[in-house]
Amino acid sequence: MSCSGSSTHIPKLLWILLVTYCCASLLHFVHNAEFVGDYPNLPVWLTRSKVYLAWFAIATVGVVGVLLLKLGLRTLGFLFIAGYAALGFAGLDHYWVAPISAHTLAMNATIGFEVAAAAVLFALAIVLLFQSWRPLARTETDA
Repeated sequence: MSCSGSSTHIPKLLWILLVTYCCASLLHFVHNAEFVGDYPNLPVWLTRSKVYLAWFAIATVGVVGVLLLKLGLRTLGFLFIAGYAALGFAGLDHYWVAPISAHTLAMNATIGFEVAAAAVLFALAIVLLFQSWRPLARTETDA
């Protein structure tokens, strides 16, 4: 996976993982919103609309990352995308308030899918972040 080419180029694999994670996250949040009363030990103030609003706020972080990449701000873009992916690990908070066994198969599946997709996206974003720094380091030492 190379960052060569246009500074606004977004690698195909990154697009695929962004879409996969976005869909996994949306699936989990839709399930969470529609069955908010069934998820064990969630706070009473957490409503369907607040779950959807939270998803929108999280997705916005990813959109900002993509826009930054399109503007050629690769380091900042990859940092935002890594942050977007890291937010996917918050699904594991469900297990902080109740054990895995207290959740249904569908709950565990949507949580697991979101976390797995987030982990892969996070790993790629970090790799691309370090790759984006490498040409900068070579330019400074070559000068």
